[in-house]
Amino acid sequence: MRVISYNLRKHRAAGELADLVERHSANVLCLQEAVTAELPAQIGGLKLAGSTHRNRLGLAVYYRANTFHALEARSMSLKKSLHDRVLKPAEERMLGVRLRDIDNNREFIVASFHAAPLTALNSLRRHQIKAALTELANLGESLPILMVGDYNYPVFKEHLGQRVREAGYELTLSDVRTYTRYKFFRGHYDFATSVGLDIERVTTLPQGRSDHLPILVTATPSAVARASEGAA
Repeated sequence: MRVISYNLRKHRAAGELADLVERHSANVLCLQEAVTAELPAQIGGLKLAGSTHRNRLGLAVYYRANTFHALEARSMSLKKSLHDRVLKPAEERMLGVRLRDIDNNREFIVASFHAAPLTALNSLRRHQIKAALTELANLGESLPILMVGDYNYPVFKEHLGQRVREAGYELTLSDVRTYTRYKFFRGHYDFATSVGLDIERVTTLPQGRSDHLPILVTATPSAVARASEGAA
């Protein structure tokens, strides 16, 4: 599975998506800061599985329809920061989709996530991450989960990684930093959180019109997940 995650910076990078998908052979595309009303039904051969609707800038997930079937999509509102309450940029900060691998008859969950901005505390973002993962687990019991997106967590990532591991998940950063707009805040913002999957690599792709660089996550079902399927 090859998943691209991209924060479009208020939809500015939307015109780059078809080329990104084709160039990197992605079969899932997760977006943040998209004007969802302007998103097409297909991008680069990928079909829209779902998008948020209550956000000024929202989330979307696309998938390759000849590889996967979309079974269910679910969005979630998370605990709000002061920034969210005043400016209301994002009501829904997680969008999860349950997919079935057609060839292998294997199900998994992929999600696009956008944490509260840097004006919020890391403790709030950790609360949002935990709540999002709990909701995704409810989409399908014991299914592999991959949640990608803009975590807005440039410092103390080791603490976040520890918390995520304590909850039974793995946090994987990309090979190089993914945010470049402000010198003081440059760093890794775009992560992958997973369970039941082996993350082979998370590659930072070249910068486009966004202040975030897209990431490409390459993942396969873990041996434990495959064994569970065989037992079932």
